[in-house]
Amino acid sequence: MHRIDPHRQAARTRAAQQRRGSLRIALIAPPWIPVPPPAYGGIEAVVALLADELVAAGNDVTLFAAPGSRSRARVITPLAEAHPKRIGTALYEADYIAQVFTIIERAAAHGEPFDIVHDHSGFTAVAMADRLQTPMVHTLHAPFNAETRPFYERHGHKVDLIAISSYQRAQAPPGVHVHAVVPNPMRVADWPLQESKQDYVLWMGRMDPSKGAHRAIAAARRAGVPLVLAGPIQPGQEEYFARCVAPHLDERHTRYVGEVGGRLRADLFARARAFLMPIRWPEPFGMVMVEALATGTPVIAFPEGAAAEIVIDGVNGYLVESEAEMATAIDAAGAIDPRRARASVAERYDARLVAGSYESVYRSVLHDITARADALGARSPRRSAQHAGVSRGAQVEGLSAVLTT
Repeated sequence: MHRIDPHRQAARTRAAQQRRGSLRIALIAPPWIPVPPPAYGGIEAVVALLADELVAAGNDVTLFAAPGSRSRARVITPLAEAHPKRIGTALYEADYIAQVFTIIERAAAHGEPFDIVHDHSGFTAVAMADRLQTPMVHTLHAPFNAETRPFYERHGHKVDLIAISSYQRAQAPPGVHVHAVVPNPMRVADWPLQESKQDYVLWMGRMDPSKGAHRAIAAARRAGVPLVLAGPIQPGQEEYFARCVAPHLDERHTRYVGEVGGRLRADLFARARAFLMPIRWPEPFGMVMVEALATGTPVIAFPEGAAAEIVIDGVNGYLVESEAEMATAIDAAGAIDPRRARASVAERYDARLVAGSYESVYRSVLHDITARADALGARSPRRSAQHAGVSRGAQVEGLSAVLTT
């Protein structure tokens, strides 16, 4: 593997940062669904917005993503096809990350390395991050739980971890350092503000029991209002849907419209009387809540995970403890000002603000590495435990030629 002297790299980083304000960023999306997603795809939507805003800010961004992806960034698709029905399959994730890392290493070997790698892809990249000399930032899209805590205890030191909510950061196991909290982005202007609402309430998400479609059905029935359910039925969720959702479907009270995207998705949010979020799991963020609020639709949620950060009780929605309380809150939804609901996300989650926060994170990581290289001197051939490589900062030209070598 190509090795880079830390003193030389630190000097190059300082010089390059003095010459220019931009960064060379390798942004890694998951391999399963194109960016932006055609319909359902929370992480892919986040990556799409972040890539575009980082480019708009003057950075040189290369996006690694599933085939069919498009972006203002340079797009590279290592796999031959997307795998939306094989999400989490080790075969495809490992193949994808191995190819991405090879491309990043090849660029470094040609003297044209990236400044920083920003991973959104999952676990494989984190586990293998110490293979790279380029520092890696990893956004935590999954919660810390009994399965993931041991993983991050073993491998979290190889990257700089970024939480998407304060709640998620607080759940990190002892000894696992989370560098910063940066929420998921939303381009508020892309979502229509609808002040006059229809009578139905909306639930949207994966057909997983923890997401609570069956609880939304119970709450809507108690309130006596129509319910629209939207979202994919992913592999393994068929039994839950058949047992807990399908028996309640009819055209008058409870409708299931399947997976939706584009204008139909926005319209469903915008016209709803309220958006229901009856989750019973530690949701680390909850993008659907932010999307609903951007259209001026209040959110009624159980206070699980980050819901209590996104929903400001009585201002942009209500936090409730049960289906009965949710039904009562549905009756009160008209008291929420749609413009105030929209402003509550524009002030916190607008994509330009989030991209700026990530740029600050990148520069903080690079500054720490430069300072560490200066302090340790030639005795440090690799990054310390909190970092997986030493950044370069030189302007790169002709990357496409490097990538095809």
